[in-house]
Amino acid sequence: MTNKNIRINLENGLEARLVAHLVQEASKYESTVHVISEGKKVNAKSIMGMMTLSLSNGDELEVIAEGKDEQAAVDGIEKFLSGK
Repeated sequence: MTNKNIRINLENGLEARLVAHLVQEASKYESTVHVISEGKKVNAKSIMGMMTLSLSNGDELEVIAEGKDEQAAVDGIEKFLSGK
């Protein structure tokens, strides 16, 4: 299992379009990927789950991945959320 705390650095936070892109990023990986924000854990590959988090620019969340490409999954999501 690999996990990392990540601060969102996206000007508009995670509005619907960007949530869809984040779900696409998470879905690239075989590993299970979850996001935890304010004690709520959701599957990062679920658009409905991710929408329930209502994440904004500057919010911090934890990404947890487990599987054979877990480090790549966490790194890819961190890159996306940091606006790089």
